[in-house]
Amino acid sequence: MKPFPQFAVAALVMFATSSAHAATIEMNVNGLVCAFCAQGIEKKIHKLRPTADVVVNLEQHLVAVGLNDGQDISDAELRKALTDAGYTVTAIQRTDTPIDVLRGRAKPDKP
Repeated sequence: MKPFPQFAVAALVMFATSSAHAATIEMNVNGLVCAFCAQGIEKKIHKLRPTADVVVNLEQHLVAVGLNDGQDISDAELRKALTDAGYTVTAIQRTDTPIDVLRGRAKPDKP
């Protein structure tokens, strides 16, 4: 019987460490007005090593960052990158929403 509790503890520890890092960081950003803004933000955020992907949604004033597995970027580092580029970050939220889902929301519906 002893192996089961040890296994359960090991599984909980693995789950806790795997869920400690969110898959995506979503930021509400003021100052996004054009495709040039989006392109500049994408380049700036891609320079941060843990970045796997970036989605910018001008309509929703959203910048989403997909992270490489097991890596993270601090809120302060993200905020600094965007404020140095001239934007205002109003909120940062870490979610488990895949970046592709956010990319799909950013695309306009075709009539």
